[in-house]
Amino acid sequence: MESFTIGRLSRETGCKIPTIRYYEQIGLLPEPGRSAGNQRVYGQQHLSRLAFIRHSRELGFSQAEIRQLLELSDHPEQPCAEINAIAQKHLDEVNHRIERLGALKAELERMVHACDGGTVEDCRVIDTLADHAHSQCLSSKH
Repeated sequence: MESFTIGRLSRETGCKIPTIRYYEQIGLLPEPGRSAGNQRVYGQQHLSRLAFIRHSRELGFSQAEIRQLLELSDHPEQPCAEINAIAQKHLDEVNHRIERLGALKAELERMVHACDGGTVEDCRVIDTLADHAHSQCLSSKH
């Protein structure tokens, strides 16, 4: 069985050493064995699990979601409906954020295009931002 030092695990996964230790501390990554010199010794299962965690984080899953996914993946004989539900909920959240970002983009574009380059006292960007009632905005939900 191949073993890794924390430095090598860090290089292999692109994950910083403090992050690896943090994942151990919060229980996402199992505690590694120790060498005779009391150094952490990681195995292939640590490498695989850390890669899973990193990829999940890159896709925007929360720590709680990753914990659930890892717990479920530890029982490969079970149906994957719960895993799919977690992924679907995350996808729904991403779609909602995309909608909100689209509205934000439209609002900012409108503000920028409304500015005629005059003086600050006539600046439509400042007027729009100062309008607490949002009466000059396309939407009050941005």
